[in-house]
Amino acid sequence: MINRAIFGACTIGAAVLAAGAAAQDAGETPASAQSAPQTAQGDVAITIYNSNLALVQDVRQLPIAQGRSRVEFPDVSAQIRPQTLSFAAANTTIIEQNFDYDLLTPSKLMEKAIGQTVTLLRTNPATGAETRERAKVLSVAGGTVIQIGDRIEVLRDDGLPVRVIFDRVPPGLRARPTLSVNLDSTRAGTRPVQLRYLTGGLGWNADYVALYNEAAGTIDMQGWVTLTNNTGTTFHNADTVLVAGDPNGGGSGGRYRDRGLVRAGTEAAARERLGDFYLYPISGRTTIANAQTKQVSFLDVQAVPAKKIYSRDIYFRQNDEQPVNVESRIAFSTSKAQGLGDALPAGTVRFYQRDREGTPQFIGEKSIGHTPMGSDLSLVTGEAFDITVKAEVESRETITAAEWEKSARWRVVRDGQVVEEGTLERPKTFYRTVMRYTLTNAKREPIEVQLTQSGLGNNWWSDDFRVTAEDLPGVQLNADRRRYTVPVPAEGERVIRVTYETRY
Repeated sequence: MINRAIFGACTIGAAVLAAGAAAQDAGETPASAQSAPQTAQGDVAITIYNSNLALVQDVRQLPIAQGRSRVEFPDVSAQIRPQTLSFAAANTTIIEQNFDYDLLTPSKLMEKAIGQTVTLLRTNPATGAETRERAKVLSVAGGTVIQIGDRIEVLRDDGLPVRVIFDRVPPGLRARPTLSVNLDSTRAGTRPVQLRYLTGGLGWNADYVALYNEAAGTIDMQGWVTLTNNTGTTFHNADTVLVAGDPNGGGSGGRYRDRGLVRAGTEAAARERLGDFYLYPISGRTTIANAQTKQVSFLDVQAVPAKKIYSRDIYFRQNDEQPVNVESRIAFSTSKAQGLGDALPAGTVRFYQRDREGTPQFIGEKSIGHTPMGSDLSLVTGEAFDITVKAEVESRETITAAEWEKSARWRVVRDGQVVEEGTLERPKTFYRTVMRYTLTNAKREPIEVQLTQSGLGNNWWSDDFRVTAEDLPGVQLNADRRRYTVPVPAEGERVIRVTYETRY
């Protein structure tokens, strides 16, 4: 369960419109300055998915006239998908809907004023004296071009005190995103009206902070929901739930290449589910301001068993000119028995480790996909400064078919007797390749490196491969990959060789 909010920052841009200079001089209050409610929204519930998609449900109490009428709904998302709108009100049917998203901005005001006359208010920087001129807006392509009497000018953004005063708000511009519907009602009166729609611009992902204790072999991990709102609308006092998963149409936010998942878990997390997705509700109602990033904690566990792993993958017949630094990984489990015990939504895990003075320092990060509980993870944090591997083809020679058959691994045996052996269907060329791996360790303590040789699998252009000699026993991971766990002494070097017989 989400347990506490951390921070929220809101950036709001505001523009002042001088509408009707004569009215202001007469002491009248322009309509734009009249007090307005903070929001027209009602009881708001929001379901937010990982991939810039959200479901907004808004119940408002509205007076509806009998017969046909037009009702406006301001404060809807500027990125609403109008085709997903669902409208429900008792004794009422919807005839037509319109979404006005041409918002009132300085650039839109100038664009709509093309061909119209505005007032320029200039201030003399030296004296402070103000002068007014009437000007016709000719163009806003690449800058604002105006005509004042018989001369043409360009309004430059050079910091000089010049203001443009518009006589009125151009038709079609809205101060807030507004949905309007034409209704037909069988009775008049105030009643609850429910709006439900999908919108872009609202999304979330998980961020994890993991403090690695190398001496204890543990990590302390905190999980944060990072929620962003770029819909152009603030959602006030909303009941909010987050969904971890990728419904069709929601993109692919949880799919990560090389996400460090070694083994997928088979444990069910103790969280509410919606179909095949996990729910992460935010406790209590919250206001999600436009242009805001909000973080909320959902995971806080200590002393999860973890270990550092050094590794490098090498392709068959790879010939390094220079030693290559190995990858540094941190491996842990999300299982309940190992202490973490939760499903992890897709996001980024950032690892920290304390220095000699006890100050946590950043040591690397890795993205993960949606990870079931009980999974084993091995996440790359960076390259090890002091540990390298140099892979080389030490020798490569052709061998005869007879030599090849000496290492054949299959025969047909009946009653203890070999009754059939493999035969060659056509002349073939065979190779014996010796790979040499040189590992170095400049640390003061011994380490182990997981060395994985890939490129061994059967393909359309090859029939077989065989490991006929190896300095260290390897483990065949699958048809293509064989792993060696190589001990390397402190401040030392280790060389191992593996001999392959292949058709390629």
